[in-house]
Amino acid sequence: MALKKRLEDFEKAFKRLKESYEETLKHKEDEYYTFFRDSTIQRFEFTVEIMWKTLKSFLHEHAGLDCKSPKSCIRDFFSAGYLTEEETTNLLEMIDDRNMTSYTYHEEVAEKIFKDLHVYLPLIERIINKLKEQIKNI
Repeated sequence: MALKKRLEDFEKAFKRLKESYEETLKHKEDEYYTFFRDSTIQRFEFTVEIMWKTLKSFLHEHAGLDCKSPKSCIRDFFSAGYLTEEETTNLLEMIDDRNMTSYTYHEEVAEKIFKDLHVYLPLIERIINKLKEQIKNI
């Protein structure tokens, strides 16, 4: 898949995640909250998956790096100078959270991940903007 198309898909997935998050916040005090929260977490999973694959494509095409896993792609993106240490740490935690949702479901885990989205959403948006800027300059 071409990098520009992958980035477009990543941006669309992020917009859907953000919309879902905002809608869930509207239902924080009603009986639909868990439905919306769980839907948001599913979108989070999709977005994280396409994020790391977009980083993988970018690193391959623009730095000649072939990362094999989500965490190695994040570390390589950091090593290439695109992330701060704090951003890298938060992204690695985000991968751990995504992995928890993929393999098990617990109410406490779902709630923790949803609460962490206020940190993850701006970070994901910064990554999209960094990638768009880099691709535009090439």
